[in-house]
Amino acid sequence: MKRCVVIGGNGFIGNAVVALLSQTDREVIVLGRSSGIEHSLPASCRYVCGDYGNHAILQDLLLPGCEVIDLAYSTVPKTSYRDPVFDLISNLPPSVGLLQEALHAKVSKLVVVSSGGTVYGPAHSLPIDESHPTEPISPYGITKLTIDRYAVMFHRTMDLPVVVARPANAYGETQRSGSGQGFLAAAIDAILAGREVEVFGGQGTIRDYIHVGDVAHGIIAALEHGKSGEVYNIGTGKGSSHSEVIELLREIVRPDGLELNCKVLPERRFDVPSNVLDSRKLHLASGWSHSIELQEGLRRMWNSFLNRRRATLKS
Repeated sequence: MKRCVVIGGNGFIGNAVVALLSQTDREVIVLGRSSGIEHSLPASCRYVCGDYGNHAILQDLLLPGCEVIDLAYSTVPKTSYRDPVFDLISNLPPSVGLLQEALHAKVSKLVVVSSGGTVYGPAHSLPIDESHPTEPISPYGITKLTIDRYAVMFHRTMDLPVVVARPANAYGETQRSGSGQGFLAAAIDAILAGREVEVFGGQGTIRDYIHVGDVAHGIIAALEHGKSGEVYNIGTGKGSSHSEVIELLREIVRPDGLELNCKVLPERRFDVPSNVLDSRKLHLASGWSHSIELQEGLRRMWNSFLNRRRATLKS
């Protein structure tokens, strides 16, 4: 049985990846920094509480021939502006250290999960494929891109079997609204709380929203079929503006007797106007493609958030 170590597997995307991996013939080990969350993982998975910057922990978990998926990251785009130095120091050294330990352990494959929503920066053309220039305009995107470059360098100069996966804007039922990442979660949370949904710059930005389940399948496709040293986008190839999303949400929430009101705020300089990913490269390599359209995914997300809200009010 092959061992697969998922670093940061207790996060939003990580939970979805671990759930899928647990259904395969793998020994799944999740490494995370939070304690007391073992009950939230599939029973077949083993959880290790620790910091992936701890080389002793990595040396214990990474065995020859094992697979590794790296989802760990300490910040989000919004928080990275508040303290760019922390964004850099808390993420880059442990990520490079992981590459070194994976090399020494002779792992069979390492997937570094990057950010297709930030590393490319302002789009020169849409949809964005992997050859598009990388000109990130956030500390988060710059650090993510630096980790990408280190990963590819380790492959080219030391034959580390690593692939880079760049997901678009993930959303889904288990997303946390207060995480500072995710317009959809923030919008639904505002509706449930009776607040106005904040939109920056008129129509708002255009994003490639992809359900977290499709992202998880894409990451595993990159693990199983991705070619070492290559970068793969994971997106739908379809862009939706904030105003378009709001219209979809308005129709979804109306049967529950709720209204959606917006507050338009000035455009923010750090928001990339449009980001839509071309994922044909991953499709050609593995057959992967997204399966959940935005309207259906939003409906699932709304029902999940609404049910949690009702359960909280009853308790």
